[in-house]
Amino acid sequence: MKKILTLIAVLTGLCLSARQEADAQARIPEYVQAEKFTQDKLSTMLFSTTVDPHWFRKGNSFWYEYKTSEGKFWYVVDPSAKTKKPLFDRDEMASQLTEIVKDPFEVRHLPIRNLKAGEDGRTFTFEVTSTKDKKENKDKKGKKGGKEVFYFSYDYPTGKLTHLEDKEEEPKRLSWGSVSPDRKTVVYAKDLNLYRMSYEDYLKAKKDEKDSTIVEIQLTTDGVEDFGFGMPYTMMNTDTLCNGKRRRVYGVWSPDSRHFATILADNRAVKDLWVIDVTAKPRPTLETYKYQMPGEKEAPVEHLYIFDMQDNSRKEIRTSRFKDQSIDIEARPYEQKQRDMEDVSRVWQGDADRFFMTRGSRDLHRIDVCTYTVGQDSIVPIVEERMNTYQETRPVHVVDGGKKFIQWSERDGWAHLYLYDDQGNLLNRITKGPWHVEQVLKVDAKAGVVYFTANGRNAGENPYYEHLYRVNLDGSGLRQLTKGDYFHQVEIDDDARFVVDNYSRVNTVPMAVLLDNNGNKVMDIQESDFSQLFANGYKFPELFTVKAADGVTDLYGVMYKPFDFDSTKVYPIVDYVYPGPQVEAVYYPFTRMSVRTDRLAQAGFIVISVGQRGGHPSRSKWYHNYGYGNMRDYPLADHKYAIEQLANRHSFIDIERVGIHGHSGGGFMSTAAMCMYPDFFKAAVSCAGNHDNNIYNRWWSETHHGVKEVVSEKGDTTFVYKIATNPEIARNLKGHLLLVHGDIDNNVHPGNTMRVVEALIRAGKRFDMLMLPKQRHGFGDMNEYFYWRLVDYFSEHLRGESEVSVDIPKR
Repeated sequence: MKKILTLIAVLTGLCLSARQEADAQARIPEYVQAEKFTQDKLSTMLFSTTVDPHWFRKGNSFWYEYKTSEGKFWYVVDPSAKTKKPLFDRDEMASQLTEIVKDPFEVRHLPIRNLKAGEDGRTFTFEVTSTKDKKENKDKKGKKGGKEVFYFSYDYPTGKLTHLEDKEEEPKRLSWGSVSPDRKTVVYAKDLNLYRMSYEDYLKAKKDEKDSTIVEIQLTTDGVEDFGFGMPYTMMNTDTLCNGKRRRVYGVWSPDSRHFATILADNRAVKDLWVIDVTAKPRPTLETYKYQMPGEKEAPVEHLYIFDMQDNSRKEIRTSRFKDQSIDIEARPYEQKQRDMEDVSRVWQGDADRFFMTRGSRDLHRIDVCTYTVGQDSIVPIVEERMNTYQETRPVHVVDGGKKFIQWSERDGWAHLYLYDDQGNLLNRITKGPWHVEQVLKVDAKAGVVYFTANGRNAGENPYYEHLYRVNLDGSGLRQLTKGDYFHQVEIDDDARFVVDNYSRVNTVPMAVLLDNNGNKVMDIQESDFSQLFANGYKFPELFTVKAADGVTDLYGVMYKPFDFDSTKVYPIVDYVYPGPQVEAVYYPFTRMSVRTDRLAQAGFIVISVGQRGGHPSRSKWYHNYGYGNMRDYPLADHKYAIEQLANRHSFIDIERVGIHGHSGGGFMSTAAMCMYPDFFKAAVSCAGNHDNNIYNRWWSETHHGVKEVVSEKGDTTFVYKIATNPEIARNLKGHLLLVHGDIDNNVHPGNTMRVVEALIRAGKRFDMLMLPKQRHGFGDMNEYFYWRLVDYFSEHLRGESEVSVDIPKR
C-alpha cells in the first residue's frame, strides 16, 4: 500500500509540475516582467529617498530617520562640527528593549515610533508597542490600539535608556482647535458657531478624561447651515450638523494672542451636487455637497471677521470690491523647530495691530494686496496687480515687523520679487531676468537677505530644475547656492545658517548634502540605497528634448523603457499626459516607480511623458498662458509632434501603434486626443476625466480657461463661460477607448464621464468603461486593480495579446 501511495504521490507531483511548467510557458513574457514590480514587491526594494531634518530647538543640529535594506537608522548631524553620528547603538538598543518589553527585537526591525527631541537638545522620547494584548495588562498605563505601549527616554550624550514606567499616553494633537501663540486659548467650532476655551483646562480635562470640567465660551450665536463655522465639505444623508462635535476653524492669530481673524464663506446660494455610494450597507447612501460650476451666478460670499479675546467681541470687516471675489489672510511660515511641537499656532503676517491679506476678482485678472488695521472698518488696498489673463499668487513676506514686505509678481512676464514699504510704495526690484522665481523660503531680516527657489536661469539646463538662491533685499548679491544639473529640494534652518539639499534627477540616485548659507558644501549626509532595486533589474528612464508644434519652443520629457528592453524589437508607444496648466505629467526629481509610467512600460511599451505649451507655471507667463481660452485643444498638437519626432529618432518606436493615457485633466486630454487625431492615436485609457468642463468646478475651469465678466448698462455683473467639450467631438472616435471613473468622485463628478458615454452611444460608437465602486478621484485601494486593467487594455489593442482570462487577484 505504501508503494502504491508513493507512486500516486510521485505521479501527482509530476502532473502538477508539468501543468505549472505549461502554464508558465503559456504566460505572456511582458506580463511576467510586469509582475516583478507590483506595489507589494516594490515596497521591499526601495525605502528612504530623502533626508527629512528635524532641527533641535536649541543650536543648529538636527536628527533624521532613514531606511535602507539594512533596516532603519537614526542619525544626529552637527553642522558646526561637521559630524554625522548614530543616535544610538542599534544592537544595544535592540537588546535593552527586548529585556524591558519582553518581546524579541532585532537590529534591523526596531519598532521605534513617535521619536521626538526635547528642548534641551539631548533628551529624546519614543514609544514601543508590545505584542501583548490590552486585556493581559489591565493594571498597566499607556495602552494603544489594544496593545501595551512602553514609553522611553534616551539621553543622547550618555546613551542612557530609561523606561518611563509611570508615563501615560500623551494627549493627541488638537485636530479641531486653533491654539493662540501664548498657548492660553483654543478657538474652535461647535454646532455651526465659534467657541473658545482655556488651553490649560483642555489639557487637564484631556488627561483626566473629564470633558465636563471644560468651561466653554460661545463667541457667536448666528451660525446656520452653509453659513456657519465648522461646516463639513460633504454631508451624508445620515449626518447631523448640530451634534456637539467640535470642529476646526482655520484662521490666524495676532502675535500678542489678543485677536483671532478668520474668513467664513456664505454658501447658501451655491447649488448642491450629489454622489451616491451604491454599495453602502444596508442601503445606498446619498452624499450632498456644495459645488459651484463655471458661469453660475450662485457663488459663495466670503466674510472677514476679527474676534477680540479680551471682551469676546466680533467685528465684520468690509472687504468688497469685486463681484464674487475671493480673499485670503496671509499667515507667517512655520519655523522648522516647530514641526515636532504640539498645537503650533498660525500667526498673521504683520504686527499686533495690522495684518496683510490678498483680494482677487473672479477672473483673477485683478489681484490686490491689502492691509487691515485693528479698529478700522475696512481693508485698504496698497498694491494692485492687473493682467489680461489670470494671475498666479504667492504669499507676501513681511520684513521689519510689517514696515516692508516682499511681493511675488508675474507683471513683466516672468515671476519675480519686489520690495515695498508698508504703504505700497515700490522700493526696488529684488530679482529680474528671463527666469522664474518659485517661492520665498526664508527672509533673514537682520542680514537683509532673501532665500528663494527658482528655475530656468542656467543656460543649457532643464528649465524645470529648481535651485536655491540668495539675494540682498536691495537686489544686489544674487547667488546660486545649490550646485549641479539636478532638481534640488531644500530645507533651511530657522537661523538661515545651514541648508539640507536633497538633489536628484529621474535618472540618478538621490543624494543629500549639507550646505552653509553661502552654498559651500559642509558635508555629505546620505545617499539612497538602490541595491535591491538594481538587483531586481531596475534601470533609470531617459531624458529627452523635442520641439513644440511651432518648431521653436523646447519641450522636456522622460522616456520609460522595459527593463528587458531589446533595441532590435519594435515597441508600441504610450503617452502619459496631463494638460496642466498648474503642472505637467513630467517628473523631474527621482520618483518611485509609478503605475502610469515605468510600471506600465514593463508590460512591453515605450512610455513617455512630455510637457506642452501652456502646461506649467514655472516657465514664462507666455508659456503658462498659451492655452488660455482653448483648454480642450491646446496641448494636443505638441504631443502628436513630440511622438513623431521621437519615432523619427528611434527605430524601436512603432508610430502606427500609439496609445495615450491620463487621469483627471489627463483623462479629459486623452479622450480629446482620440477624437481630434483619430487616425494617429489608436487606443486610450482615460481616467476620471473632466470631459465637460461646464460641470467641473468653477475654480479650475474659469481660472485656466477664462471667464468673461460682463457689466450691463444697469450696472449688473454677470460671468459668461464657453468651453469646448469632449461630448461635442465624440462622434469622431475611431480607435479603442476605455473610460474609468470612481463612482463617488466628488472632485470630478462621474457625470463628466457619463456625458461622453451618452454622446458615444448616440453616435453609434463602441467603447469600454470601468466604474470603480466606493472610489474617489484617486481610485484609493483599487489602484493596483486599475493597473492591471490598464496593462490589459493597451496589451490587447496595441500589442495584440493580453491575459484578460487570468484572475487579477491571483497575480
